[in-house]
Amino acid sequence: MDIKKDDLTGAEVIALIAEHLEGMFASSPPESVHALNLDGLKKPEITFWSVWEHGELLGIGALKELSRQEGEVKSMRTASQHLRKGVARYMLDHIVSEAKSRGYKRLNLETGSMEAFAPAVRLYESFGFKECEPFADYSEDPNSLFMTLNL
Repeated sequence: MDIKKDDLTGAEVIALIAEHLEGMFASSPPESVHALNLDGLKKPEITFWSVWEHGELLGIGALKELSRQEGEVKSMRTASQHLRKGVARYMLDHIVSEAKSRGYKRLNLETGSMEAFAPAVRLYESFGFKECEPFADYSEDPNSLFMTLNL
């Protein structure tokens, strides 16, 4: 698997972002969906990566800079035909490494609290993420789970 910094212009990446958003709206009430659309992912505080193997898109992930010492995991998604192949773990390891190399002291994320998000929560917990209070501009939401990792 190869991870590359992505400019968000490729048809495969755009389609996977659309699949990600569709999945988020299918699993969560609209007011609880915090996934970014294509324009949101192009903001300067966000670094976006794609995972490829033999020319095929396997997954995506992003890191949002909240401050010089804190980041947020965004838009983690594995292409549906590549689930349970370690793509998300590979991407999350990359994001955590990048956060450390930037000197961040903490890495945060928001994910759903429903059963559909249980595999993601288990992945985050395996990296040492712990539940926390809402951060940045988030507020309490019974459909959201907030997690943090001290780096």
